[in-house]
Amino acid sequence: GLVDSSDSTEDRSNPTNTTVERKMQRLPSGEVVITPRNFKLLEELEHSEKGLGDMSISYGLVDSSDIFMGEWNGGILGPHGTQHDSRFYELRITIPEAYPSTPPKVRFVSKININCVDSKSGEVIYSKVPATKNWNRNMGMEQVLISLRAEMASSENRRTRQPQEGLTF
Repeated sequence: GLVDSSDSTEDRSNPTNTTVERKMQRLPSGEVVITPRNFKLLEELEHSEKGLGDMSISYGLVDSSDIFMGEWNGGILGPHGTQHDSRFYELRITIPEAYPSTPPKVRFVSKININCVDSKSGEVIYSKVPATKNWNRNMGMEQVLISLRAEMASSENRRTRQPQEGLTF
């Protein structure tokens, strides 16, 4: 539809207006659009809540009332036929301001012993995970979690002894 920009008023002296504008963009037509970050996150949230996509991974907001959608819980079911078989790994995903231009920050909460995860902090080492190493803005949390699950099944990690189940970083 057409948007009449002649009746749009901008009050620069109102501080709440500038806060809103940072999260939203006003097009030359006067139409207001949500920033790519929030639009993408809303899309991902809906995708996850509907249970679409890979059922061996999961992700959702830590706090459903968080309008900035900054903190997410992730989960990965360990691949069959590996040391990770039938284990459920819990992760914490932090969404940076520049998302989806930059990948989400991912950290394992559950103790895991694989070569792409820092053994002290549980932080994912971006350069060792295909999805984060070759990140592009069309990717999302699902691709990162799928990529991490694939790393668990890789020849370098599939037979690596794992910490006792239930331990956390």
